[in-house]
Parts: sequence; C-alpha cells; structure tokens
Amino acid sequence: MSIAYFITGTDTNVGKTLVACALLHKFAQAGQRVAGMKPVAAGVDADGNNEDVVLLRAASNITAAPELTNPYLLRSAISPHLAARQNDVFIDIEYITLCLAQLRAQADCVIVEGAGGFRVPLNDTQDSADLALALALPVIMVVGLRLGCLNHALLTQEAIAARGLRLAGWVANQIDPHMHAVEDNVATLSARIAAPMLGMVPFQTRPDAMRVTALLTLPDPRPR
Repeated sequence: MSIAYFITGTDTNVGKTLVACALLHKFAQAGQRVAGMKPVAAGVDADGNNEDVVLLRAASNITAAPELTNPYLLRSAISPHLAARQNDVFIDIEYITLCLAQLRAQADCVIVEGAGGFRVPLNDTQDSADLALALALPVIMVVGLRLGCLNHALLTQEAIAARGLRLAGWVANQIDPHMHAVEDNVATLSARIAAPMLGMVPFQTRPDAMRVTALLTLPDPRPR
C-alpha cells in the first residue's frame, strides 16, 4: 500500500502548495513514484488552469489522469462551497476518496493538498476536516508565520486531534517578511504542537519548491 499525507494550513495562502511540491520532490529523490492531488481547486486563469494544480502535477513524476489528481476544478477563487454553487456542482467527498484510491494504486506516495484552512466549507454540510477524516490520512500542517499564527496553529491542531487524525508533522513557513520575533514564535509553536517540526522555510520573494526540499525532513510513516 502506498503512503499518503493530507496537507492542511492555518489559513489560505500560507504555502500549502509550496510545501506539498517540496515533499513530492523529497519523496521522488528517495526513489518513490509520487503524485500530487488537489481534490478541490477554486480559481482558474485565462487558460482555464489552476496554478496549484499545475504546480502539483509538475512536481509529480508519474502521469495520472487529471480527473484523479483534481476531481473538482471550480472557476471562481472563492470558498469552495460558494464556487461549487456558482458552477452548479456538488463536491462529493465519497467520490474524492475513490479517486484517491485509484491514484494510490499508481504511486508509492500521494500528497493530497486541501483547500484553504482545515475547516473551509466544501458543501452545505461538510468541510475540509470532513474530507481529511474520510480520507483517513495523517496530516501535515503548514503554519504561515505572521501575526496571529500561534492562535491559528493551535486551533488547527485541536481540530485535527478532535477528529482522531494523526498530526504527522508541521512546517513553519514565513509569509510575512516583516514579522517580529520569528524564532521566538517558532520556539513557542515547537513547545505546544504535539508533532515533529519538519522544517522552517524563510521568506521567499519567489517561492521555490526545489529550494524548500532541502529544508524539509520527511515525516515518519509509522503511527506514534
């Protein structure tokens, strides 16, 4: 059975795709067949592509069917449940689990990137936390280092634990170049997050997943 991880974040735009791509590169360097998956992507460019999906596919070293790597591609860059409503689409979590099962049959490692933060709504009754629970994958949390990140990270950790999911690790990603006391904030998070820190990513004007790869440690696949 292949290994797989669910990537969540303390908010939107905190670097989930950057870390997901870096992990794909890291596993590929270890000789694994890797595939990135973005179950729900909201927002497309003039060519009808979603940037996150494009980056995840580029970081993968196997070619999988687009409908497996990105089951739901929505036009508007808004909350998935609203974008789906605009597109007259229902985001079906059970369908996503079937897509992941097929993808895992083709790869040694699948990195699944969630949409937005851990509790972002996907339809009228379910959110990204419900998706993570249905997929039953260990979670990697990306903490966007900026003012307020301590509260967001600790609340996200609580939400993950409340669903009985394993937090396999977390990554600190500095998204505010002017944040004060970065090292002290990271130390506070390290003391309060009950999972290993997999890496610290300094602020990058132009985020580079290959550069980040060297900064990360692979998570331990064994349950604690």
